[in-house]
Amino acid sequence: MNSKKQVILITDGDASAKAAVKYVADKNGYEFIGESGGNPTRIAGDELINIIKTSQKEPVLVLFDDCGYPDEGPGEKALITIVNSPEVEVIGAVAVASQSFSHEWTRVDVSIDRNGVLTEYGVDKDGIKDTEVGRIIGDTVSILDRLPIPLIVGIGDIGKMGGQDSIEKGAPITEKAVELILERSGNIGTS
Repeated sequence: MNSKKQVILITDGDASAKAAVKYVADKNGYEFIGESGGNPTRIAGDELINIIKTSQKEPVLVLFDDCGYPDEGPGEKALITIVNSPEVEVIGAVAVASQSFSHEWTRVDVSIDRNGVLTEYGVDKDGIKDTEVGRIIGDTVSILDRLPIPLIVGIGDIGKMGGQDSIEKGAPITEKAVELILERSGNIGTS
């Protein structure tokens, strides 16, 4: 039996993302780590690992945000620590598109547009299908390419996307991204 906590990384941490991810976690019985929310993330990776290890439920949804740092910012540093830790199992990442001034990008295995449609193309901040196949632009995403993450799902700005991912609508795009990672991991059944 695997005693490591299964973790899903989410590359956004602003107030809208925090509220939407918490809503999805509460609705489905997942664990949500709000301490890493913020713009940027202000908690170190080692501290996050300790919090994750005490979680009562799985998967554990963890926010990371760089606030547009052009190089490796605090959110990415914490994310690297989590992925490289032998104490947790990262089963996937939700890569969130944004208007990055540094034009950072990452490959994605699949994206979900603002209408909930899976696509091989990336999506922009509004969740609209982009012209690039298999990549998105964002603030806290470039590091994902260099890490052993089994599945990376691209989506638009969490809790927003022109109102299509609002809490009032049930944050359906965020929820679908998490469910897709769970389904493809084969380790935890979806609710």
